[in-house]
Amino acid sequence: MARLRVLSLSISLLFVVQSVVSISFYLPVRSRKCLREEIHKDVLVTGEYELSEQPNTKSNLKITDSSGHILYVKEDATKGKFAFTTEDYDMFEVCFESKSPMGTGRVPDQQINLDMKHGVEAKNYEEIAKVEKLKPLEVELRRLEDLSESIVNDFAYMKKREEEMRDTNESTNTRVLYFSIFSMCCLIGLATWQVFYLRRFFKAKKLIE
Repeated sequence: MARLRVLSLSISLLFVVQSVVSISFYLPVRSRKCLREEIHKDVLVTGEYELSEQPNTKSNLKITDSSGHILYVKEDATKGKFAFTTEDYDMFEVCFESKSPMGTGRVPDQQINLDMKHGVEAKNYEEIAKVEKLKPLEVELRRLEDLSESIVNDFAYMKKREEEMRDTNESTNTRVLYFSIFSMCCLIGLATWQVFYLRRFFKAKKLIE
């Protein structure tokens, strides 16, 4: 039980550290910046953003997948939250675009703070505990269960990718082998043709019998 509590405490500290990690950057006026991240299938993604106030400037937020499907869009974004669940393993793109009318003079860069979480990090265990009336230890066990499931899914995906890469390598090696055999056959055939052609040519010139 003591070991379980220590492990639960370690996991809790890990979540606390991860929950405060955020990205902060500056967006120049009339420019566009995007952040990309690969996320697994059936994963909850949540985010919170805040943009500094900027006169005569409007910033838009758009989240899309690699196919261009819009998962979240907000025009004239200032502060808010978003959430979506991935349907497949994909590369997702979070883009901020600053728009301002021409002739507004020198406008300073706009500061953007973005905090994204996905998977186990994105789940609100306090809300789950209230709805399901769970005890603190039960909540920690639920976290450990979700974390274990996430790790298993990651290993399963890595195994699948390894199998796909192995199949690709075997297929490539087979094609290279066949191409090498074909090239050797062509060279042997060409050399044989050259020998007979030269032999016939020398006979025609009566250089050899």
